Amino acid sequence: MKIEIADKAGFCFGVKRAIDLAIGLAENASEKFGEVLTLGELIHNERAVKALEEKGVFAVNSVEEAAGKPLVIRSHGVPKATLKAARESSPEVIDATCPFVKEIHKIAESVPESGSLIVLGDKNHPEVIGIVGNAKCTAFTAMTFDEVCEVLDTDPPKPVAMVVQTTFDSSVFSEIFQKVKEKYGCVEIHNTICTATVKRQESARELAKRAALMIVVGGRSSSNTRKLAEICERHTKTVFVTSAEEIPQRILEDLQADNSKAVIGITAGASTPADTIKEVHDKMNEEITKINENEEDFASLLEQDQSFNRLYNGKRVKATVVSVSKKEVVVEVGAKQTGYIVREELTNDPSADIEDIVKVGDVIDAVVIKVDDSVGTAALSKKRVDAQLGLEKLEEVKDSGEAVEGKVTQVVKGGVIVIFENTRVFIPASHTGIPRGGKLEELQGKTVKFEIIEVSNERGGRVVGSIRQASRKVRDAERAKFWESIEVGQKFEGEVRSIENYGVFVDIGAVDGLVHTADLTWNRVGHPKDIVKVGDKITVIVKSFDPEKKRVSLSAKDPEDNPWTKFVAEYAKDDVIKATIVSITEFGAFAQIIPGVDGLIHISQISTERVADINTVLKVGDTVDVKIIDIDNEKSRVSLSIRALSEDAPAEDATD
Repeated sequence: MKIEIADKAGFCFGVKRAIDLAIGLAENASEKFGEVLTLGELIHNERAVKALEEKGVFAVNSVEEAAGKPLVIRSHGVPKATLKAARESSPEVIDATCPFVKEIHKIAESVPESGSLIVLGDKNHPEVIGIVGNAKCTAFTAMTFDEVCEVLDTDPPKPVAMVVQTTFDSSVFSEIFQKVKEKYGCVEIHNTICTATVKRQESARELAKRAALMIVVGGRSSSNTRKLAEICERHTKTVFVTSAEEIPQRILEDLQADNSKAVIGITAGASTPADTIKEVHDKMNEEITKINENEEDFASLLEQDQSFNRLYNGKRVKATVVSVSKKEVVVEVGAKQTGYIVREELTNDPSADIEDIVKVGDVIDAVVIKVDDSVGTAALSKKRVDAQLGLEKLEEVKDSGEAVEGKVTQVVKGGVIVIFENTRVFIPASHTGIPRGGKLEELQGKTVKFEIIEVSNERGGRVVGSIRQASRKVRDAERAKFWESIEVGQKFEGEVRSIENYGVFVDIGAVDGLVHTADLTWNRVGHPKDIVKVGDKITVIVKSFDPEKKRVSLSAKDPEDNPWTKFVAEYAKDDVIKATIVSITEFGAFAQIIPGVDGLIHISQISTERVADINTVLKVGDTVDVKIIDIDNEKSRVSLSIRALSEDAPAEDATD
């Protein structure tokens, strides 16, 4: 006969987290406040509660009792109004609500006031009370399918959502889920049973099927422990105890007559400390030894039982993600301990969002950095494994000379830090590509390409990279390709890089090209800055290029928009039209016929009389009647005359 401990038994992450937060608060607040209070028992385990009291953590039943003292909200969570009242009356409030329960609160809050919520669970359980208290809509509770039907058949407000108490029996929920889904298609059902709870129940159920006896260890007020006992009782003889002392002295006598099942199983609720489970195991081991002297000792069982696979600092493990929050990730590592990875050990990127790095169900490589058997947890690090793998890859990258991509996460003294597969790479300021005196902060948060120029395994690994070298190679390759493919008439979408008196330089990718002022627009231009500004995106056409001198002449004037084409289609020589004076020179005045086409009124064509000073006759902005006296299509020039209209007048009179 042998003892087997269920794969998933004992402290869950949420309980361990709440205890750690309470003890930590007590250590910091003891001198000022003397004690730390919890709203209700932090854990449904008598021994654990007494241990907390010895550390200065005491339970109270109401917010009013905690007024003026630090208060911890237990993992079950509380109604929104209770949390608000606690923060108003206590100097410090630590919300240790289990992350799984917090997710249910979010779902409850998301149901609109016009809808309704069904909470599948014990209406008197603090977790269910907290869920209902976070709903804006009408909330109902139910434990069975019939009770769910009573709610839904009364035509509750729509839409209807259903959530489940995290410790609810998963097999019972499955049955209810199928029936509700078949009968009421309008219900949005969320399976919010804690993953750890499901695995704990499944593990207990499978062990109970093989065992002659199941011992369930935990507090009598613990809902999830009671459910474990109920599950085990469906398959075999079950004893519910809070400690080793409660195990009946002659419990094995009934087993001696039936050797068909030579297994005694032990499971424990989420609020049962690891040392309590060990004490029960030791007690049962002593009893079995009296019957079977060849029984393996506890140490051997630990090595053989998957639930007690040894974890030690530095051990590499495969970890399955079971819960993700903003600050930490809970993982299953195939051992007795519950694994967790805090944000700082998940990634080297301080700006990264945990939800974007891992998701529930992902299997990741991690390394153990701390094991705490007293509470049944193991702290792990993903980034340290990733960093080592990244370091190995970067050594290969350095040898090959290829460029890789990473995100700039920090500006530090003398350069910036880039993260590549969780490996920190230092880029000296001189290798960032930012000019001397420029702001390195411009690179913050950007994804950049860089080459590796140094890799050292000393002091945990040091990697130095260069953005400048990678950029130079990329630019050289782009330029070579550009000069091979460029053609006159080719169009580019470019960006204005700088503005000069004679034109603007436009970045067209591999090189900068010059657009002379006259080629910026078909209209008249005073200064290029009147047309564009640095950073503007414009379409340009290649006019000419010189690969040897690395020069490209561009034009921003689209031939299809050429106003001269419109002019010659609408106007002809001898037409009399109205034109607007746009500029005056010593030899004449230019007048706009249509936007983009100006005609010259020579000084000799302004009047039948001699004009000494054009400004005494015309000024910019005047609209005058003129006659087209010449059109030069080859040079796109138009000659106009005001005098011709006066000369034509007598002839017209004579005709009349």
